[in-house]
Amino acid sequence: MMTNAAIWIETQRQREAELRRCAEAHRLVAGRRRFRSKEEAGMGTTPLDVIGVPSSMAAFAPGQERTPRALRDAGLLRAIEAAGILVHDRGDAAVRRWRPDPTHPKAQNVDAVVDVVRETAMRVRESAAGGHTTLVLGGDCTVELGTIAGCRDGSRPLGLVYFDLHPDMNVPSAVPEGALDWMGMAHALALEGAVDELVGANGRAPLLVPDEVFLFAYGPDNRTAFEREQMEEHGLRGMDVREVARDPERAAVRAIAALEPDVDRILVHLDVDVIDFTDLPLSENAGRNTGLSFEHAARALRVLLSSPKLAALTVTEVNPDHDPDGTALGRLVGGLAEALAYAPALTGA
Repeated sequence: MMTNAAIWIETQRQREAELRRCAEAHRLVAGRRRFRSKEEAGMGTTPLDVIGVPSSMAAFAPGQERTPRALRDAGLLRAIEAAGILVHDRGDAAVRRWRPDPTHPKAQNVDAVVDVVRETAMRVRESAAGGHTTLVLGGDCTVELGTIAGCRDGSRPLGLVYFDLHPDMNVPSAVPEGALDWMGMAHALALEGAVDELVGANGRAPLLVPDEVFLFAYGPDNRTAFEREQMEEHGLRGMDVREVARDPERAAVRAIAALEPDVDRILVHLDVDVIDFTDLPLSENAGRNTGLSFEHAARALRVLLSSPKLAALTVTEVNPDHDPDGTALGRLVGGLAEALAYAPALTGA
């Protein structure tokens, strides 16, 4: 009979072996270019459902509600189809534009945000039930709450790679602005002080537990004091932006390997403010000389989306008003299409 210590050692050995297999698989994927034409690849076996959520209700100001239409106009769906991916365009929800909310100064527009989250969850749930992969075009970062809720399937474990310069773990009492935009993860994790209506918007709280989250490319100096405390208190795993910049592919392999062995589905959240605004002037938060280069972000995203357990990618915080000639949007469209071409289920590879 094995002792408790022997059982623990064997469990750790098996887990380390699984992590090594996972990491090696992703290295192999990252080592070859997967962006191909329809003629070269054939259409993938799993459709990609594209869902637009044109809402800036949780933001600091308007602009992000224009993103789904702007990405379509910039040729996103055509570019994805050109990569050999079968696209089902599920259209956009009603446009919801930010406005001041003096009745809820510390959690502005919370009622509208709850509506957006519920509606997004319903649409993502329909996509997931059909066995499809989902691309959600936000919108502000609280859109991710709807993606998570929609991908939840009973008690099956879920993994979220939160690719964002900010952990978004604030609560209304911790920051003065009242913008729920940088409070999304606090509500997903049901942290103390989060708004009850938003925490319970989809009937399950919390939506995630800390072991299901990996904070990828966060800025150590872009966190509030409250976020630093919460990350430490709840043992949130992650990797800061400096480490990702040193080797984007290796960093992404490690992020996926940290989650993949223990979950059934992987979600990737991409906030474009993780990209230096000087390089790609698109994000709502115009942070200059901070974050990743566009090239480094794109390289990491390709590997993140190469997980065979990928269920959804949510793109947030794009403000088309910052890109009047469409140059930056065109670069983003190309990067997203190429990254999605690394998803095995979508390309049939």
